[in-house]
Amino acid sequence: MQVIIEELTAALRKAAKEEGLTPPDTIGLEQPANREHGDWSSNLALATSKQAGTNPRELATRLLSRLEEQRPAHVSRMELAGPGFINFHLDASWLHGVLRAVVADGVDTYGRNQLGAGRRINVEFVSANPTGPLHAGHGRGAVYGDALASLLEWCGYGVTRETYINDRGVQMQTYANSLAARAAGETPAEGGYMGQYIVDWAREMPADADPLDWGYTRALDDQRDVLGLLGIEFDVWFSEQSLVDSGALDRSLQTLRDRGVIFESEDAVWLRSTDYGDDKDRVLVKSDGEYTYLTPDIAYHADKFGRADELVNVWGADHHGYIPRMKAAMEALGHNREDLDVQVTQLVRLMRGDEEVKLSKRAGDIVELRDVVEEVGPDATRFTYLLQSIDSQQTFDLEAAAAQGMDNPVFYTQMAHARIINIVKKAAGAGFERVDIADANLSLLTHEREVELLRALFSGPGLIEVAGRERAPHRVVGWVRELAGAFHSFYQNNDCYVVGDNVSPELTQARLWLLEATRIGLVAGLTLAGVSAPDAMWHDETDEDE
Repeated sequence: MQVIIEELTAALRKAAKEEGLTPPDTIGLEQPANREHGDWSSNLALATSKQAGTNPRELATRLLSRLEEQRPAHVSRMELAGPGFINFHLDASWLHGVLRAVVADGVDTYGRNQLGAGRRINVEFVSANPTGPLHAGHGRGAVYGDALASLLEWCGYGVTRETYINDRGVQMQTYANSLAARAAGETPAEGGYMGQYIVDWAREMPADADPLDWGYTRALDDQRDVLGLLGIEFDVWFSEQSLVDSGALDRSLQTLRDRGVIFESEDAVWLRSTDYGDDKDRVLVKSDGEYTYLTPDIAYHADKFGRADELVNVWGADHHGYIPRMKAAMEALGHNREDLDVQVTQLVRLMRGDEEVKLSKRAGDIVELRDVVEEVGPDATRFTYLLQSIDSQQTFDLEAAAAQGMDNPVFYTQMAHARIINIVKKAAGAGFERVDIADANLSLLTHEREVELLRALFSGPGLIEVAGRERAPHRVVGWVRELAGAFHSFYQNNDCYVVGDNVSPELTQARLWLLEATRIGLVAGLTLAGVSAPDAMWHDETDEDE
């Protein structure tokens, strides 16, 4: 891909100079979202039209004429588009270099980039109260946060996965009192936790145990266990209570005082957050001497900034209004507000067929995340949560996610990998083992479905980088589904056999390498989603035809 970019850039730069222009240091060149607009598009005419003293479209016409005189390698067609873009359509030959590059990269390197340039980034997610099991609503943020962390690692960041344990506050005592009440055969007081898990855990609790300490450990153990089922492990489990015990809250307050950004009024201590874009000043210490929720959060974020260059918080939709005050507080402490990125997950509507399943930890009709994972499996759970951008509400249909059929997106994608493995095994059984790729005649790969696979593989690295920049792992999932779709089209039609009476040994070898490159792309994409790439699924009768 880099070779193509360099060739097109050199040709554009040469054309501009022939027009008497001084081209910019960086020639604008990007892939159009719509493939009908070509493989690459340049805005050079728009960037230099003022210098040329003419309108961009007129300049683009002249540049095109220069480019036609010595057409860049692999370019089959060039065209003028819009207000002055130059679109390049490439022939299939350049994609054969893409195939070689994918194979050379392999699964562990394909699509990796240096977007992060080694910067340390802390991704905090889940951060649930240790007052019970994680419910299905927590699952979306958990899977998103973990997939985002993997994506950022792929993009060259040094990543820390972290969760914040909200183990300070009245909810902890309410939880302990609820356990004690159930252990005594009583109903928890109004406002207590009424879930069935309280009944079950109270039965487990030893008679001489402290409900607060025992309940805290029991909840964390349960959360660790269910997250482990999803392959999620944290580098840091950070206790809110530790901030108080270590004096971090007082140190943060003193730092704010030293910076002159807090004041006292009505016997309370306030942050001048309006100076930093908040809609009103915020109380840090109430008149009774108690800290507000904001104060430990400030101390916690200050601690994280001591360990990372950038922070990503994955919060639920109910925290949206909290973002401006936290950014204001970080700026008040002297940090760049842009280095705190808060990703908000919208609500999940859990369905089982046509019936909605309600979520409520205290009311007693909780649907545990464990129940979801055990019903549909960890792969389907992760893939389903990642199908959409987190800024849109999601409907999670348990029955659809568990279905073993091609209408299920995760099954459909994994099936592509399993089919590739099966084809390669059958080819080996017919006496075909892949030759060295240097000896394979890849120029034979010109069928439209072969080219479509190669184009999907070509677009993967750029899309992964965009997904990392936008903090959008759902884009990777969308891409790997497209790659799977291109493969299934290749597989299911009757004119792209890998081994057969009408397929030459040379073409078999070329297609075996195409399959290997596709396998690499599928595994890389699924790995970023935290989803496995199985070698076999259910028995598919169409496999017999390969």
